[in-house]
Amino acid sequence: MNPLFTIGHSNLEIEPFLAVLTQHRIETLCDVRSRPASFRFPQFNREPLEAALASAGIRYEFFGESLGGRPADPRVYREDGLVDYAARRRAPDFVVGVERSLALARTSVAALMCAEEDPLQCHRFLMICPALLEQGVSPVHIRRGGALESQSDAEDRLLVLRGFDDVTSTSLFVAGREAALRDALALQSKDFAFRASPEAAEYF
Repeated sequence: MNPLFTIGHSNLEIEPFLAVLTQHRIETLCDVRSRPASFRFPQFNREPLEAALASAGIRYEFFGESLGGRPADPRVYREDGLVDYAARRRAPDFVVGVERSLALARTSVAALMCAEEDPLQCHRFLMICPALLEQGVSPVHIRRGGALESQSDAEDRLLVLRGFDDVTSTSLFVAGREAALRDALALQSKDFAFRASPEAAEYF
């Protein structure tokens, strides 16, 4: 298995974005945005992005229907309109999407792309990464300027952010890390998961 990366395009221009991908030898970009378009940053609309990637010799694959953060299935929305990430991970099409991404990672160096620069604020970390970890794959997060953050370091950052400093990977007692991480992910998801109005959730 090649390393599997994640990245958020943020507000980059296309050339610096391509440079970061090239720096880390990305061969396949897996777009996990439900809607592959950006009003503020049109360079990341699907058509110009796909063309720019092709010019750099990078393959584009769309995963928004299966791994996107705004799923179409109304059954994975809670009564308050918030996407239930745990429920989404159990959906058959999500499972297929994860398997497809792992198949690509076996034959190329792949990166899952969404919009947010910080993985802690994105469904790629909060929803997709737990499923990857269950498959024995620990993704690596490409941050601003091309810096790399391991999954473990990102988890530690989340634990500190949510008040679980005592179970980070550098702590003496980490027996409660797994449970604390579940709680931290749930708290973080409440703040950053997509939320539809309860009345409109059935249309997503």
